[in-house]
Amino acid sequence: MTIRMRENLWLPLPDGRRLAAKLWLPEGHGRAPAILEYLPYRKRDGTAPRDATTHPVFAQAGYACIRVDIAGTGDSDGVFDDEYSEQELSDGEAVIDWVSRQDWCDGQVGMIGISWGGFNGLQLAYRRPPALKAIVTVCSTVDRYADDIHYMDGCLLTDNFNWAGQMHAYQTRPPDPALRDGDWRARWLERIETLPFMAVDWLAHPTRDAFWKHGSVCEDYGRIEAATLAIGGWTDAYVNAPLALVENLDAPAAALLGPWEHKYPHIAKTNPADFHGEVLNWFDRWMRGGSVEVPQTRAYLLDWDTPSPHYRDRPGRWVSAPKPEPLTLYPDTGRNLGDLRGSGDVAVNSPATVGAASAYFCVGMRIGNELAVDQGPDDAASACFDTAPLGEDMDLLGRAEMTIGFSVDKPVAQVCLRLCDVSPEGESARISYRGFNLCHHGGHDAPKMLEPGQRYTARVRLNTCGYRVAAGHRLRLAVSTGYWPVIWPAPEAATVTLHLEDCALTLPKVQAQETEGPPGPRDFPTRDADILRAPDSRTERRVEEDGTLVLETHDDFGMARDGAHGLADGSTVTQRFSIHPEDPLSADHWSQWEFTFAREGWAVRVVTENRMTATADAFRLWRKTTAYDGETVVAERELCEDVNRGFF
Repeated sequence: MTIRMRENLWLPLPDGRRLAAKLWLPEGHGRAPAILEYLPYRKRDGTAPRDATTHPVFAQAGYACIRVDIAGTGDSDGVFDDEYSEQELSDGEAVIDWVSRQDWCDGQVGMIGISWGGFNGLQLAYRRPPALKAIVTVCSTVDRYADDIHYMDGCLLTDNFNWAGQMHAYQTRPPDPALRDGDWRARWLERIETLPFMAVDWLAHPTRDAFWKHGSVCEDYGRIEAATLAIGGWTDAYVNAPLALVENLDAPAAALLGPWEHKYPHIAKTNPADFHGEVLNWFDRWMRGGSVEVPQTRAYLLDWDTPSPHYRDRPGRWVSAPKPEPLTLYPDTGRNLGDLRGSGDVAVNSPATVGAASAYFCVGMRIGNELAVDQGPDDAASACFDTAPLGEDMDLLGRAEMTIGFSVDKPVAQVCLRLCDVSPEGESARISYRGFNLCHHGGHDAPKMLEPGQRYTARVRLNTCGYRVAAGHRLRLAVSTGYWPVIWPAPEAATVTLHLEDCALTLPKVQAQETEGPPGPRDFPTRDADILRAPDSRTERRVEEDGTLVLETHDDFGMARDGAHGLADGSTVTQRFSIHPEDPLSADHWSQWEFTFAREGWAVRVVTENRMTATADAFRLWRKTTAYDGETVVAERELCEDVNRGFF
């Protein structure tokens, strides 16, 4: 089937604003179900390489496909206000309604999306626009507070600031002059001037209040009526939503959990798979009355693989939804993990550098060299409890849960729990982890300062895992009081005392049944573009003379000229994380993004910098934007704000 593509069309909103969209239509197919992807990442350049690999394939299969830029992003009218805002979602409802009424659409709309697009697909399904019949949500969340890029069970993720810096860079990019009828510069400068300081806004909501409940579909799963296929990857940050949706939705739902990073599976660097087939089977089933039954849950159980920061295919097997057989183990003062409840106390006080063997929080955002390595150094800085070598394989699928009886010597303290697979040779591979702010032991709505010496109990659910621990290997529970650079450290180095008679770890043990997983990726098109600069990446870890540990990364995403419209774009990012092992207040995160755009006779550049540090009482956040038209600085804006630390 041939397809017809419109590089840009203007989608009108009820208030007169226009959103920029790109359209792929199957030729000679009449009215067809539509597939919508709705993002702030710029169809013209930002996601153009990825869009070229998906929407043409779906259009060839008989779907009308439309990719829309959110208001205030790309070439769309308006001003961007925040992620998943009321403006974004109400506009999204208007977009779905408009699409459903076009002469190329049969009135049915499905949505696909990864990360942001996975989030707003769920959120729009929650709002129940009549035309939205099915969604495919990839790498998303059901709870914006406990399980997004901002907080993790009350711990402040460094990616709250890191992501704000990335969005700061993204949203300062100009519209394309070829589409904006002479107002591109005015729109560009308006964006720079009005862009919210998102890290500050997010820090203003340190508890699970109405701000985070907005857009969290776990508030009422029953509202979702669209058939929902949820896809996740074990090396990604967003692994908990697929099983939560299958367990809680009344609407038709299915989960697919593979070994992938934060990418659509067909372009993943780890075990790429046929994402197109999964999407088409789902939409055919729920928008065309197809007969292919999609299994409710399929998961790839990972096998042992020597830890490495580099991408590679992972050994394992696909399994169907097995019956859980939870197994509870207990830590003891001999640092064992066994069948008998322990007694006595174990004190945990980790150096601020523990976490250096972790992966980046959201694996898949860099070019490479970003996976978790051998956990041995982090294990040595943690309190570890090991099983005896296993007599037979143990399959895990789901979320382990830890009950912790504890006391502290400081009013603010946190723990990070890691579940690791230790080989007979002593190498340690991370299976799952979770940070928890102990001030939140009573819930995320109303945390309280801890009373030193008082005994408390907390329950921590680790992130979902799918893993086979082989016979002869040991399972390790590692407990630390920090996890840098994933989690921002508490203001003081706290000692957390575990009262072992009140500690227990329940594992999601299963008897896994092997099944068919998705095949390897089918052939798919790629963007017509000339590569002007090849991508490149480097990572440096060093210890400075005073003992400060520094992680510095640089990613050059290259530069390419689009063959359809001639726009050349390129970007780079440099990040630096540093901390002294004995001083949590030395934590420092800095980043710099640079974007360049060019056509014959026209060139612009935007450089953004962001830095976060902290005192005992406040977080200090700084950002700077410098925009160039040619070599002339046309905008320069610098902001610095302090935010009270509260329970962090």
